[in-house]
Amino acid sequence: MVNYLFVFCIHKVSYCIFDKQRQKKKGLNRIKRALSNDLAKVWFSSKNTRHLPDMFVLLDLAGPSPVGVSGKTRFIGTETGEQNRVGMKTDRAEQRKVTRLCIQCALLLLQHGAESALVEELSTRLGIALGMDSVESAISSNAIVLTTFVDGECLTSTRKNSDRGINMHVVTEVQHIVIMAEHKLLDAQDVEKRFSQIKPLRYPRWLVVTMVGLSCACFCKLNNGGWDGAFVTLCASTFAMYIRQLLTHHSMHPQINFCLTAFVATTLSGLMLRLPAFQQTSSVAMAASVLLLVPGFPLINAVADMFKGHINTGLARWAIASLLTLATCVGVVMAMTLWGLRGWA
Repeated sequence: MVNYLFVFCIHKVSYCIFDKQRQKKKGLNRIKRALSNDLAKVWFSSKNTRHLPDMFVLLDLAGPSPVGVSGKTRFIGTETGEQNRVGMKTDRAEQRKVTRLCIQCALLLLQHGAESALVEELSTRLGIALGMDSVESAISSNAIVLTTFVDGECLTSTRKNSDRGINMHVVTEVQHIVIMAEHKLLDAQDVEKRFSQIKPLRYPRWLVVTMVGLSCACFCKLNNGGWDGAFVTLCASTFAMYIRQLLTHHSMHPQINFCLTAFVATTLSGLMLRLPAFQQTSSVAMAASVLLLVPGFPLINAVADMFKGHINTGLARWAIASLLTLATCVGVVMAMTLWGLRGWA
């Protein structure tokens, strides 16, 4: 600013006082007006790197030309200012890219069943590993808001969350990518590429159906249901799991899906218990056949979220799990009432 005022005093004061066209001294009011206008231009040019065509600027003192006042002269520090602007744009673009990666990381975790504390931790670790000063996030059941800070600049992004089913393979893959980024084995471009390559691991349907049926049958046997009760449970839960997968494939609403699946499982197990071969079979088989509908993972995450301070997300998950349990109960009661089945002893 001192350089600006120095050149202003040398070149502009005489110009503002003397009128070259009339070859005489200007009036007092005209002098005051000219001085104030030109001083304002000098002050504005000192606060802005980008100058206007009629703005008072300085010449490069190291060049062959003397110091002048032409608006077409080269401003000292213009090249540096342009470089700074390019650097700022590059930093801003890099911050925007890292912000997108952080919120993509959080979204992948939240969509596939990770607890909120893990979502917040991994997104923060990824942002810091990629050069951010800090990362802050707000997580709800259906949206994520994430802000990155670097060099005093903040950038906020919001994404809508949609449930894509529990899949720990995706959660594990995201954890591996974050750890590799922390050890400087991956940069932002590599992280983006790895995220795009993550595909949820899906087991074959027949394998899932078989294993679910066997697990329910084992539960029945462990609770004194006998081998006959285990067989009834195996048949009912296997067919019910097939129905559940079929309804999920057709994008059936989860509550309706659980209700219909519980209805099918209870109906099949209850009608099998009426057969002469299973007259003495324990009714534990009916209860064990609907165990595949217990929302254990959402309930565990709900409790974990509430204990770790994410009350809103925990309550939302608890409400969803409670609605699924209610739908299951409705399906069981409908089947028992419709077919007149005996209750769970």
